Amino acid sequence: DNKINVQHHIHYTNSSMDTLRYLILNDWNHAYSDKNSPLGRRFSDEFVRIFHLAKEKDRGGTEQLTLLDGNDLFLNWSRLPKHMDVIRVEFREPLAPGETIHLKATYIAKIPSDRFTRFGYTNEEGALLRNWFLTPARRQDGRYITNSNLNLDDIANERFDVQLEFRAPQSLHVLSDLSLSKSEPTGTDYKHSFSGHQKMDFALVLEQEPNTQHYRNEHVEVVSNLRDQRLNEYKKALVIDRVVRYAAEKLGKPVAQKILVTQQDYDRNPFYGLNQLPAFISPFPDEFLFEIKFLKTYLHKLLSAELNIDQRKDSWIHDGIQIYLMMDYIDTNYPGVKMMGNLSKFWLTRGYKLMKVDFNEQYSYAYMLMARKNLDQPIGDSKETYIKFNEQIAGKYRAGLSLKYLGNYLEGDRVTEAITAYLALNRKQPTELKDFEFLMRSTTHQDLDWFFRTIIQSRDLIDYKFTSFSKTKDSVTLTLRNKTGNAVPIPIYGIKNHQVVFKEWMECMEGDTLITLPQKEADKIVINYHNEAPEYNLRNNWVSLNRSFFNHRPLKVNFFKDLEDPYVNQLLYVPVLGYNLYDGLIPGMRFHNKTVLDKPFTFDIIPTYSTLTQSLIGSASLVYLQNNRESRWFQVRYSMQASTFHFAPDASYRRLNPMVIFRKRPSSFRDNRRESFMSRLIWVDRDRTELPILGQDNINYTIFNARYFNVRTEVRDHFGIKTDVQLSDLFGKLSGEVEYRELFEDNRQLNLRFFAGTFLYRNTDSDFFSFGLDRPTDYLFDFGLYGRSEETGFFSQQYVVGEGAFKSRFEERFANQWMTTINGSFNIWNWIEAYGDAGVFKNQGRPARFVYDSGIRLNLVTDYFEVYFPVYSSMGWEVGQRNYHERIRFMFTLNPDILVTLFTRKWF
Repeated sequence: DNKINVQHHIHYTNSSMDTLRYLILNDWNHAYSDKNSPLGRRFSDEFVRIFHLAKEKDRGGTEQLTLLDGNDLFLNWSRLPKHMDVIRVEFREPLAPGETIHLKATYIAKIPSDRFTRFGYTNEEGALLRNWFLTPARRQDGRYITNSNLNLDDIANERFDVQLEFRAPQSLHVLSDLSLSKSEPTGTDYKHSFSGHQKMDFALVLEQEPNTQHYRNEHVEVVSNLRDQRLNEYKKALVIDRVVRYAAEKLGKPVAQKILVTQQDYDRNPFYGLNQLPAFISPFPDEFLFEIKFLKTYLHKLLSAELNIDQRKDSWIHDGIQIYLMMDYIDTNYPGVKMMGNLSKFWLTRGYKLMKVDFNEQYSYAYMLMARKNLDQPIGDSKETYIKFNEQIAGKYRAGLSLKYLGNYLEGDRVTEAITAYLALNRKQPTELKDFEFLMRSTTHQDLDWFFRTIIQSRDLIDYKFTSFSKTKDSVTLTLRNKTGNAVPIPIYGIKNHQVVFKEWMECMEGDTLITLPQKEADKIVINYHNEAPEYNLRNNWVSLNRSFFNHRPLKVNFFKDLEDPYVNQLLYVPVLGYNLYDGLIPGMRFHNKTVLDKPFTFDIIPTYSTLTQSLIGSASLVYLQNNRESRWFQVRYSMQASTFHFAPDASYRRLNPMVIFRKRPSSFRDNRRESFMSRLIWVDRDRTELPILGQDNINYTIFNARYFNVRTEVRDHFGIKTDVQLSDLFGKLSGEVEYRELFEDNRQLNLRFFAGTFLYRNTDSDFFSFGLDRPTDYLFDFGLYGRSEETGFFSQQYVVGEGAFKSRFEERFANQWMTTINGSFNIWNWIEAYGDAGVFKNQGRPARFVYDSGIRLNLVTDYFEVYFPVYSSMGWEVGQRNYHERIRFMFTLNPDILVTLFTRKWF
C-alpha cells in the first residue's frame, strides 16, 4: 500500500532566548493528501494536471497521527490554517531556554507516486523518500518559519542529529545519505540502522535491484545512480572525483560525510538545453555531458546540506553560488567549449551567432529571455513568488551572473573567498542575508550598495550607450549615457581587430558621464564587450573610431533562426507551407528579424504561392513592443498587418489591419489572470463572387473593432470575460461572452459559455455580417478556416468557438437583430464529454426563435483538436437522419505557434 509505519521520538531543546509554548512541525508529506493543499494549488497554477486527476491511492499523506509527551500524555495538535502540511503542537508546560522536551509520535506515512515531483514510489516497486517524516521547523528572528511544501526543495528545518531504524522486506535494498551502522535480518524483514549528525534533511532510496554506485575520497562519500549508459564506471569515478575535489577546494571540506546524488534529483532540476537533445545528435562528448549533469546536481545537494539558511527567502544565495561555481568550473576546465559544442565546428553552421557563443554565455541569454518579455523578477524576492521559468532557470542564472559580475568588478578571488567564509560560518550557526552581505563587503573597501540594492533586490535594468565622441592622436573622449538611471559600474573596452587593447571599469552616474580614454590604437570602443554586466541591450554599445558616429552594421542573412548579434543587422529566412481549400498547398518563404530574444521592432514578410490559382499571395506584419517596467499595464503592442489569400473559388481578399494592444498583469507575477484591451481598424477589399452569403453589395468594407479580455486560467478552474464592439458604415454591433470551467473533486469537469450580442444599427440586407449560430462568417478574417465559404462538404464541418457556437446546423443559421446562447459540456469518462447548447435569436420581421442541440464531444486537446457528434436537437434525433457523417463537426489547427502555447503556459 506504499505506507510506512513510523514510531518517532523527538528530543527538542529550546536553543532560543524565548520561552516556548508550542512547537511547529513540518509535515510536508501531507501536502500530497489533497488537491486543495498549497502544493495542489501550485500544481493547478502551473497547469500540472496529473496531480488533480490522480487516483486517491497515488496521493500521499500522514495518517493516524498521535502525539504524546515524555509522560505518555496526549498533546493537543492542529494543522495551521491554509498550511495543512504544517503542525502546531501545544506544550503542557512552557519550555524555558535551554530546556528539552521529549515527544513521541506514531503515524503512518503514506508515500505518494513519484509522477508528481519525482519523490515517492515508482511503478518498478522502488522509491525515493524525501521530506516524508515530521521535523521541527526552523526558528529565525524569534519566530517559526511556517512554509508549506510547494515543490521548491526548500524545507526549513532545524539542524538535527538522527538515529533511524528502518525495517523493510529483504527484497528491498535501502540506501541513504545517512551513515549505515548495520543491517541484520529480523524474521522476513531486514533492519537497517542509520545515523546522521547536524542534518537538515535526509533521503532514503528503496530499490528492488541495486543500481547505485559508491565513490569515496578524503573529502566525502558519494552515492549516485545518475544514469549514463555510454560511460563506464571507471570514467564516472574520475569525473566524480574531479568535481568533488573542485568543490572542496572552493567551499572547504563539507560537514556531510555522505552525499546522495540521484537521477531523480537531476531530473527535477536538469541542465536545460542538454536535456532537450536526443542522444544521437548530442554535440558534446559523453564524459562532458555526465560531468555537467553531476556537477549541477552535486553542487545543489552539497549546498542544500551546507547552507543553514531560509532556502525560500534567501534562495538566490544558494542558486547564485551554484551557478557561479558551475561557470568557474567551465572556465577552469573547458575554457574553449561553445554552447553548441561540436556543432560549432561544422562549416554549415559557422555563420550563426548561436555557434560562436561560449558555453557560459547561455546563462545570460536565458535571463535576458525573460527580461525582454518584461517577466523578470528580483532575485532577492522570496522563491514562492517566482513564475516557473524564473524559479527553474532565469532567476538561478541571474543570481550566478550577478556574483560573476561582482567578481569581475572586484577582480581576483574576493567573491570566492567570501563564499568560502560564508560556508564556514554556516557550518557553525544559522545565517541570513545580512551575514552574506557583511562577508562580501568585508572583502573590499569599495561601496557595494549598488550590488545589493539594484542587482539583488530590484528588477531594474542596466543599459548604457555612447551619445557622442571626439578623438585626438592619443586619446578619445566619449559621452556615456545611462539609459535606465541605475548607476552601476560598467567595463569599457578598446578593441582592435577583435582583440582587447585595454579595459577600464567606469563608476557611472545616473545621467551622462564624460570619459576620456587612451586610444592605444583601438579602432572600436565597446561597452561591456564580454557581457560581464547583465545589460538589457548590447546593440547600442559600441562606436567605431574609423567611421562616422552612426555605426554601420553589415547585413547578415541566416536560415531558420539565430541568437541576437549586436554587431550586425540580421535577416532570417525559412521555408513555410500552408493550406486552404481555395489556394491548395501554399509554399513560400518567410523573411523576418525575430531572434531568440524579443526585440522592440520586428518585421515578418511571408510571400507565398497559391498552387491552385497559380498566383502570388502572402502576408506581412510590422510590430513595435513598448515595455512599461513599473506599470501594471506592462506592455503595449503596436502592429500593422497585411495579407491576401483566396476566400472562395477564384476570389481573393486584401486585408489591412493597424492595431494596438494594451496588456495588463496582476501585482503577483504568478497570477494567471490575463487582461488586455485591443483597438484596431480592419480594411477589407474582396473580389466579387457568385456565392450569395458573401453579399455582393459588401465587397469592400472598413470596420473599427475594440475588444476587452479578462481571463484567468488554471487546471482547477477557468473564468473569462470578453467584450467586443464593431462599428462601420454598414452596421454597429455589441457582444460579450463569459466562460467558466470547474474541475470537481471527483475529477468531473463542467464547461459553460454564455454569449450575447445585438446590432446597434444595420444598413445592409446581407447576412454576411449577421451573428452566426453554428459558425461565424469571419468577415474580420480572424479564424483559421480552411474552407471559409463552404456550405456543404467536409470543410463546412470545421468548428470554431465563436458567436453562437452551436454544433448542429439549422436552416436558419444567422441572426440580424440579436442572439443569446449558452454552451455547456460535462465529461463522462476521461476525454469523452456530453455537450449541450441552447439559445434564442431574433431576425428582423420574424419572431424570436429558441433552438437547442446535444451530443458527444471528444475533447482530445482542448481548443485545438476536438470532434463533435450531434445526437439530439431541435431538429429531432440526428443520429438516425440521412447523411449523418456530414453533421459531425471538428476543431483542428495546423498553426504551430498556437500549439506551442500548450507547453509554454506552465513556464510563463
